[in-house]
Amino acid sequence: MKKWFLAICVLVILCLAYWKFAIPTHRVETRSELMMLGDLDGDHKWTANDLKILDSFLKDPFAFPDSLALQLDMNQNGSIDEEDIRLLRALVASGSDPYAAEEIARAKGEPFPRPRELYRYVTLSEYHPRPRWALPYPLASNSVLSWLPSLHPTVSANSYSETLDADIYAEAIRFDQDWRKREPQLLPMEREYASHKLARMSTLQQHGERFELLLALIDGVEDAETLTERNQSAFPLKILTFRDHLRETLRSPVYAEFKDGKQPWQAVLKVVSSHLQADLGLTYEFETLPPPRNLTHLQNYLQRSEWQYYKSSAKQEDFRSLINFAQHDPRYLRAVSRTSRKLTDIDEINHNLPMELLFREALRIKGGDKKKAVGLLDEAIRIPFMWVKSIPREALPSSLALDNFLLPGNKEDGFDKSRHWNVFGGICLYKSPQESLDLALKREMQDLRDDHYSEPAMREFVRDMIADLNGIYYVMTVNRDLLSIRK
Repeated sequence: MKKWFLAICVLVILCLAYWKFAIPTHRVETRSELMMLGDLDGDHKWTANDLKILDSFLKDPFAFPDSLALQLDMNQNGSIDEEDIRLLRALVASGSDPYAAEEIARAKGEPFPRPRELYRYVTLSEYHPRPRWALPYPLASNSVLSWLPSLHPTVSANSYSETLDADIYAEAIRFDQDWRKREPQLLPMEREYASHKLARMSTLQQHGERFELLLALIDGVEDAETLTERNQSAFPLKILTFRDHLRETLRSPVYAEFKDGKQPWQAVLKVVSSHLQADLGLTYEFETLPPPRNLTHLQNYLQRSEWQYYKSSAKQEDFRSLINFAQHDPRYLRAVSRTSRKLTDIDEINHNLPMELLFREALRIKGGDKKKAVGLLDEAIRIPFMWVKSIPREALPSSLALDNFLLPGNKEDGFDKSRHWNVFGGICLYKSPQESLDLALKREMQDLRDDHYSEPAMREFVRDMIADLNGIYYVMTVNRDLLSIRK
């Protein structure tokens, strides 16, 4: 009996070992979809209808979703170029027979993809950047960018310089397309701000400041594709005027004298008060300003609970999608890489464009719901990249954001200004831009008091307010009807 029992035990162990080490197991779950390159209408063939869609795409490329642009990248080099067009036309001409198209091309001595290369399995969890535009642009001669005709499609993009030129070319064409659509409807103040930005682009191009030119173009594209003042109150535009005056305050003689100990802190806040009155018609006595939040009001708790709900309801796949964007989107990576050494980002510009791009992506993920997008960002901005923190500080460049490597930040600010941007932008959705501004002034004034009105605290009072105002303006004026780019 013991022998039978022992034999059965040995047999069970052998079966378990065989099952564990010899039988194939499903170890990784990967969800993918099959992409047929060039099949623009989804009928699993290359037909004349695909060429009709192609012609429409060539006339207005950035009105089409990223997914279609990905299908048009026939040679899979990350660009929409002339070879892509040639390959698709050859497939249609062959009667949708990739083998016949290949034979015809080889008979002419021309390279052509093997039929299997025209099909790709694309994982759904990855971020797939939109291929850049690398085709000639017939409308360049009458573009609002007078220097656009001097740009040409880059043949290759192997070096950093070539890639920069290729990105500038593609972004300039995207901006030109957007400008032609938006220019007739621009309101006077929108037109004025646009003229300043166009002049800056021209100056950057003349001086060969290519990286800053690229960011200026991205900034212009985001304005055109996301923002409108139409059918809104004038308050957000007035906020921009106040923001610009705050930037001037940091460079004013009064602030310089305060920094040298020749003026009291009240003198700087008097300048800020005068701008509040002139720009927004608001009167503030900073010395007697009350605390930022009255905890006896039930409404404050109710709104905070709603905010917390949207934060906690963000799904894991939402975070994965946002992080994939932050790690792989070329435009975002360009914008977020503009950091600076400590105490040199006086105008508080390094966080604004990256936050606009992040908010736009959060809106896409959350189906255009601004409250959900703000909640997602509020959690995501505080995601710690511990592997970055594990790198010795002396091994990192002095301008690198240690707290959040791939999210907006300078070494001096970390994620602080990004949270200011998002939080006070989000408060507009629960209250109003006016109430958000009021809370921001009280909140920043409390920090200034706690730090005994020191010069560093005064500088951060102004810079924090600039970040707050940027968020208030953008969150309020972004219009989901303009967000035509979809994955």
